[in-house]
Amino acid sequence: MATKTQSTPVHAWKHVVWLALLGTAACVGLSLGLNYLLLLSDGLTPFGRSVVTAVLLPIVIGLPLFVLLGWKQVETRRYRQELTRSGTYDQLTGTLNGAVFTSMVDRRAARPAGPRSGAFLVIHPEHLSSINRRFGLGWGDEALRLVASAIKSSVRKEDLIGRIGNAMFGVFLPGASKQDASDIGERIRAQVGQIYFAPKGDKDVLAIRVGGVVFEHELAFEDMFRSAEEWLLEAQGEDGVKLSHFNN
Repeated sequence: MATKTQSTPVHAWKHVVWLALLGTAACVGLSLGLNYLLLLSDGLTPFGRSVVTAVLLPIVIGLPLFVLLGWKQVETRRYRQELTRSGTYDQLTGTLNGAVFTSMVDRRAARPAGPRSGAFLVIHPEHLSSINRRFGLGWGDEALRLVASAIKSSVRKEDLIGRIGNAMFGVFLPGASKQDASDIGERIRAQVGQIYFAPKGDKDVLAIRVGGVVFEHELAFEDMFRSAEEWLLEAQGEDGVKLSHFNN
């Protein structure tokens, strides 16, 4: 493995050197050919030949070179954006990954400006292990994607959504009241309940449980999560959204 790691840069540099030599040779050949053709032209004065050479050579050689360099910069920028996105978002659901979500919630909850109150929801899809067992892991992943999509369409613009476990989502609601949190939780449940989910042609029902905490002053992520998770266990059946109030 070490040999392969060491040989890769050498191979890359050989490719660069070879490409540079070929490019230089092509430019020299083009320049010699153009000058030879101009020398054979009786209609041009020496000054005219020098002007043609000075104008044509930068266009013929420089234009493709700078187009290539510009394209490489665009590609590099795109790769960096993709790398940043892959380190920020969960690849399966498109929500924030757990580490980034935790950090952003802690920063937004503790910042001096902005609302100090708010709510935090924990959302757990029901019957996911049964879906994995009956239809395969691929359909379990599809169920998670559909639930994540329902959550995104149900929250407000300023809310944060993260995947905080294999089968769990967190939603941070800055400035939300208990009624706001309850409405959003019920809206998410309703959206999930309306999803058409038919693995292998067999219609199945998707459902979630929602536990949450409402707070009046900033809380650390761990305190929010612990309190919301406790109420998640209480959320069952028709009464699928359970909220507590954190007195701090």
